Amino acid sequence: MSQWEYKVVPAPTKGTKAHGVKGPEGRFANALQSLMNDMGREGWEYQRAETLPSIERSGLTGSTTEWRNVLVFRRAVADAIDDFEPELLPAPTPETAVSKKPADPPMTAATQPAAETEEASAETTADETNAQK
Repeated sequence: MSQWEYKVVPAPTKGTKAHGVKGPEGRFANALQSLMNDMGREGWEYQRAETLPSIERSGLTGSTTEWRNVLVFRRAVADAIDDFEPELLPAPTPETAVSKKPADPPMTAATQPAAETEEASAETTADETNAQK
């Protein structure tokens, strides 16, 4: 799955002069073309232009909404999983493939046989009786 990183830059507001470019529209197109070619050389792919609101202060306590034109670019980011190369383990040999019987788990009060539990509780009751006398 590809992941992307995005870059948003302000759209040019003024055209730039160039040889053979005439008129304000041509200069503006030249400024836009230069910006897009520069971003393309850095690996950024043009996505779209957006006009978005920006609330800005005006005066001491007031605010106004200014509309900003921006250009959105994106480029692919290498996934960390793409950089991961698993190490293959050697195939098991007949000696290592033989399974060993697991050790028995330690005995607890819940897993002890009933006879041992009854004897232990009888001894505890006898000790308590002797202590009360």
